[in-house]
Amino acid sequence: MPRLVLIVLVFLLALPASAGAQDRPRPEPSLRERIAQMPLDDLFARLAVSPERTSAKALENEILRRWYDSGSPTTDLLFGRALQALKDDDQGLALDILDRVVTLRPAFAEGWNKRATLHFARDEYGMAMSDLERVLALEPRHFGALAGLGVILQQFDRKEEALKVFDRALAINPQMEEVKKVRDELEKELAGRSL
Repeated sequence: MPRLVLIVLVFLLALPASAGAQDRPRPEPSLRERIAQMPLDDLFARLAVSPERTSAKALENEILRRWYDSGSPTTDLLFGRALQALKDDDQGLALDILDRVVTLRPAFAEGWNKRATLHFARDEYGMAMSDLERVLALEPRHFGALAGLGVILQQFDRKEEALKVFDRALAINPQMEEVKKVRDELEKELAGRSL
């Protein structure tokens, strides 16, 4: 009997790991898993045409997740500390850290974007615009930077330019409801001026 058990065990161990697996259905990957495997260009292409808010939000979240990855553990750590300082409303500390982030990793668009956001919050519009231009040079599809640039242009009464920038942002990510509202109000205002 033990010899028979040994033969059966050897036989079972010799079977390929997939033997019998074809009988069991494989679970379909979740939407999040499928999105995580897509190239960045595909994410943007799908985001631009996604009619459903849920899938558009999943696409947007994956893009943001990738943008938050600087490619450097040190920069990622500093960036995380800057984000925490922003949450804690310690703008001085956040600015110091973000200055280091963009110095260490000048090709990290999100570092420039967060610093632009901070400059904007501090009413330093020239510096914010400069950082946003850097973001858009690194990642022209950065819909958040485009929206921010549109807001600044609007504040400086460069409303026609702002409208064009909002349109660019919405062409990339049409699901930005607040940007749509601002854009539509601006379009009405500009139409009223031309009358």
